[in-house]
Amino acid sequence: QVQLVESGGGLVQPGGSLRLSCAASGRSFSSFRMAMGWFRQAPGKEREFVAVISSSGLSTSYADSVKGRFTISRDHAKNMASLQMNSLQPEDTAVYYCSAGGSSGLVGTAQGYWGQGTQVTVSS
Repeated sequence: QVQLVESGGGLVQPGGSLRLSCAASGRSFSSFRMAMGWFRQAPGKEREFVAVISSSGLSTSYADSVKGRFTISRDHAKNMASLQMNSLQPEDTAVYYCSAGGSSGLVGTAQGYWGQGTQVTVSS
């Protein structure tokens, strides 16, 4: 099994920055064989894709709404993924979830792995 724990959420003013971290652990986690990603869910809305990074860390993809503002990265040695969020706006307010997955269960799906989420609130 794989356990994912998010951290770094909090309250920030519009235009500010936050860096989220996702720590992976468990005997089933394979750093170089699992993609990792970030998803978010605002109150009353469905969970949406934010960013994903490939198992190798060489390829990334972002939702149009965060391109140019957010950057996903990973550290294989530390079994961690991060999401640097800049120029935050109120519409970025949501619970942010980390996900991981491989061939047996794709990242961002019900068959993949998920953390419990961390709250990000952007407000003046």
